[in-house]
Amino acid sequence: MWEYTDKVKDHFFNPRNVGEIENPDGIGEVGSLACGDALRLTFKLDADGRILDARFKTFGCASAIATSSVLTEIIKGMTIDQAAKVTNKDIADYLGGLPEQKMHCSVMGREALEAAIENYRSGGTKKHELEGKVVCTCFGVTENEIERVIHENNLATVDDVTNYCKAGGGCGGCKGEIEKIIERVRGEMVPAIAVTTAPAKSRKMTNIQRIQSIQQTINEQIRPALRAHGGNIELVDVDGNKVIVAFRGMCAQCRMAEVTMKDVVEAKLREFVAAELFVEEQTDSTTQPHQHRE
Repeated sequence: MWEYTDKVKDHFFNPRNVGEIENPDGIGEVGSLACGDALRLTFKLDADGRILDARFKTFGCASAIATSSVLTEIIKGMTIDQAAKVTNKDIADYLGGLPEQKMHCSVMGREALEAAIENYRSGGTKKHELEGKVVCTCFGVTENEIERVIHENNLATVDDVTNYCKAGGGCGGCKGEIEKIIERVRGEMVPAIAVTTAPAKSRKMTNIQRIQSIQQTINEQIRPALRAHGGNIELVDVDGNKVIVAFRGMCAQCRMAEVTMKDVVEAKLREFVAAELFVEEQTDSTTQPHQHRE
């Protein structure tokens, strides 16, 4: 059973801006009932070119409803150029996070927004069309979309890609091709990752900067390695030099978790953040996660 944040529950049980705008300036339709998720987004601009109102209709799960609801809240008051920069990560972060298996709902929201903006910029004459070669015929996911979710979310496995855009989640016949795309895209990402995660031990950092650096190192240096073996990790808290983490997936059940924590997690944090850091695994007595809740 998936764990949802309070914000996800709130936007599911009390969705905002449900419906459709009459004579909208932009219309975006993505997904299909055959695939299990569909979203129609409409928006209206004010005299200054900002999004005055946005509404949605969706067919899908709790996460699909919540992400659609929060998307309409995010973009209100934005210019078209500002709205065009909203990512699926922005949507998920606004909700305090989503279960990995439901991240595709945030991607669907971003796609609907892009389709609506494209429709507006074309004067209402253009509908959203798939770009690039279709890799997953079961869900109609293109190579371009797979490449994008890998880039934007630092994905490392086929299961990751399936969670974010459903590709590979049907018959599975495209998994081999998805693996090749992952290998190619991550090979292109290596130089950028090397730059953004350069060792920071020589810098003096504020507490906020240290926490951000710890989270970045986990995202870029530690999590991909764990995901490659079916595991995951979550930053629970930072108390001085003590970093509290929680293992997820296969790592949570692994007898080698203690070794992983010291030889991988702690070693990477000391290399890229600060040499004095030490890592502890969350127990019943440690602080519960706070950064994903309000």
